[in-house]
Amino acid sequence: MRAWYALTAGDSRGVVAAAEAGEAAAPCHSVAVQLAAQRAKAWARMGDRRQVELALDQGRRILGGLPYPENLDHHFVVDPAKFDFYAMDCYRIVGENGLAEVYADEVVRSSTDSSGIVRKPMRVAEAQITLGVVAARAGDLDRAVDLGRQALSGNRRSLPSLAMVATDLSSVLTKHYPDAQETQDFADELRAVKAGRTA
Repeated sequence: MRAWYALTAGDSRGVVAAAEAGEAAAPCHSVAVQLAAQRAKAWARMGDRRQVELALDQGRRILGGLPYPENLDHHFVVDPAKFDFYAMDCYRIVGENGLAEVYADEVVRSSTDSSGIVRKPMRVAEAQITLGVVAARAGDLDRAVDLGRQALSGNRRSLPSLAMVATDLSSVLTKHYPDAQETQDFADELRAVKAGRTA
């Protein structure tokens, strides 16, 4: 939990330190997979692509050696679909748009059942943000903002995590479309969400 709190607080070095301590204490457990992924996210935010790949590779190796989990709803259990969610985040941050989009599409697919009901709404919201970032970087402002608004409008969300990734989208919009009204509108909606109001 210390690694996650540090991540959402913007303390990337603190994430790495907490993750390494946790991995040393439980090197062959599911939580070590999650910690490797949190470390990868921190390295992504620090701009170190090599360390991102090393952390993701370590997480995949540990995950590959574990039995398939019995309870996928347990917060500290990581399954392949959850690891894709972590990788998506890393690739969005480092600007690997193609990989980010592939992982985001897979996150949406694996989080939605055959009847179209979203079973993992928080994962889908962050995937929508990722797809919004990719759209913004590709020049599609309307799609980017629409996806961002969809993500913010969900009823079930982890506010610190959602706010962090939505801020990524807001930053990309500001960079690419600084004078667009849609950029300001999205920033206003994000501020409202951070303040605890409905998007």
